[in-house]
Amino acid sequence: MRLAWREALLAFRRAPVLSALSITTIAFSLFAFGLFGLVALNIRNALVQVEERVEVRAFIVDGTPAEVTSTALGDIAAFPEVLSAKMVSPEQALERARKELGEFSDVFDPGILPASIDVRMKNGHRDPATVKAVAERIRTYDFVDDVRFGEEWVEKLYRIRNLATLVGIVLGLTFASVAVIIIGSTIRMAVLARAREISVMRLVGATDGFIRSPFLIEGALKGLLGGLLALGLSALANSVISKFVFRADFFDAKFAVAGVLAGALIGLLGSAVSVGRHLRDV
Repeated sequence: MRLAWREALLAFRRAPVLSALSITTIAFSLFAFGLFGLVALNIRNALVQVEERVEVRAFIVDGTPAEVTSTALGDIAAFPEVLSAKMVSPEQALERARKELGEFSDVFDPGILPASIDVRMKNGHRDPATVKAVAERIRTYDFVDDVRFGEEWVEKLYRIRNLATLVGIVLGLTFASVAVIIIGSTIRMAVLARAREISVMRLVGATDGFIRSPFLIEGALKGLLGGLLALGLSALANSVISKFVFRADFFDAKFAVAGVLAGALIGLLGSAVSVGRHLRDV
């Protein structure tokens, strides 16, 4: 294994320009993936903030005894899908309406809005089917006059989130495939450049596994270095965007490390595919 590492490191010294070009090409391929990852991350965070506003509002019939609504409030708060449930009096509803719709504040007269129970959903339970099911359960209470939860808006939000996830997976696989092809091409050139050396190694009894290992390490190192460079470029781009355009979130430490390791894994995979194919031609 020590010999394989030495041979892999010597490959960088034998062809420094080609190695630098390979690492830079890999880095920009992963950088493109990183940029899309940043876009996907910020879209996801924005959708999470919007999803947090998903709630079910049950309007209460006037004259309903306080003890009835209090008991129901406890029952609703105990639903497994519910994060919180709170009582909103007519006065609180009026104050909220005037605050949120300031331009129409003159329209809202005292007593015009009914009391309500506002129900917020737990994370992971804000999909249209779950929200609708909770709304229907609340609707069964006798004192509930109407239930609103913005069904059309919730469905559109859920479709946007699913579409963003699907696009992220497709583009992520595309960029990863491009990186694998690039690394495989560089390793192929290295294999062909050392064709005579490989032939001599075979003559003295070297196995394919022994011959293959330096190339695998070389590919993993190139992927790792390319991943580090791509991470740096992504951080720089994020800093520029946050300074001149809008505040953008960046990857957390775990995701950043996973991205760099993914670069090494892609490099290893590209090397394995290329070496396995071209060793037979040498």
